[in-house]
Amino acid sequence: MTWKVGEFKGRDFLNTQDWSREDLEKVLECAMDIKKKYKAGQTVDYLKDKTLFMIFFNRSLRTRNSFEAGMTQLGGHAHFLSPQDIYTPALPGDEEAYTTERIADVARVLNEMGNAIAIRIYGKYAKYVYGRGNLVNQEFAKWAKIPIINMEDDVYHPCQGMADIMTIKEKIPKPQGKKFVMSWAYTPSTEKPMAVPQSASMITSMFGMDVVQVQPKGFDLDPKIIKICKENADRYGGSFEISYDMKSAFEGADVVYPKSWWSLDLVPPKLNAKEPDWNGLKTLFDKNKSWICDQALMDRAKKDALYMHCLPADRGFEVTDEVMDGPNSVVFQQAGNRLHAQKGMMALIM
Repeated sequence: MTWKVGEFKGRDFLNTQDWSREDLEKVLECAMDIKKKYKAGQTVDYLKDKTLFMIFFNRSLRTRNSFEAGMTQLGGHAHFLSPQDIYTPALPGDEEAYTTERIADVARVLNEMGNAIAIRIYGKYAKYVYGRGNLVNQEFAKWAKIPIINMEDDVYHPCQGMADIMTIKEKIPKPQGKKFVMSWAYTPSTEKPMAVPQSASMITSMFGMDVVQVQPKGFDLDPKIIKICKENADRYGGSFEISYDMKSAFEGADVVYPKSWWSLDLVPPKLNAKEPDWNGLKTLFDKNKSWICDQALMDRAKKDALYMHCLPADRGFEVTDEVMDGPNSVVFQQAGNRLHAQKGMMALIM
């Protein structure tokens, strides 16, 4: 065992790219050990009497339950804090009398009472301004002495990224050089953040996979994320390429991850407006209804290729039931690994 409980005590978990591959491998090793013990019915109270404060601006099934269950299983406790039921944490300049409280004050109060703060914020709660949710997480990290955990903002979803790579490594112990396809997929819902595809491409490129980022024209990832993925490929020996052809991208793939996200061109701040161009987004989405992961598309990948999705998946749009419920689907193992990957991370930083 190369890890130890509390090894990274006090460290924020805002973005996997802030950590070295070696440190993330320790998190994964810890997570896999905890998962093995959990399956064997063993108690691991690494965080006995510790408290995690969870601020959920956005609702969640997997994130809330995996963090609450994880803290319980580690011997601690998670507090669910709905912004509507507390003074809503606000950036400087966003305060409203008696309804909000400046993040600097919230962070320092919770700092006195617990051991970590976890935040989930994107979309309308970040005023539909790409990057504003990430600013909220950064502001908490600036003022709190205890770790800040990003439960998904509008740029990154590091907890999902860790569950993704953990699932891949369980199925493909040596992912180096294996082909990973992060693909856009159609859905009628246009309010789809960028965090999952961006974090998935970053973490797989960090672990040396041959990453293909594929989407229709107009759905490119943040240029700074693309730059990171290319740098990861150069450093860790994989590759990174961008494609606009879903069928060709799936050829020979070892792992496919078809999921919807919106266009940065049609949301602030790139779009000089107060709100996204909803009509423009709908038009752009509807032009690409053929981007669905069906069995014919899966047949282009390797016979044992993994089908992944962070969930919830829009069945009948992003993916067919045949694929989602088929033998190549690992989506429920992937969801379960949210619990274990986060327990590994929390055991090391809390």
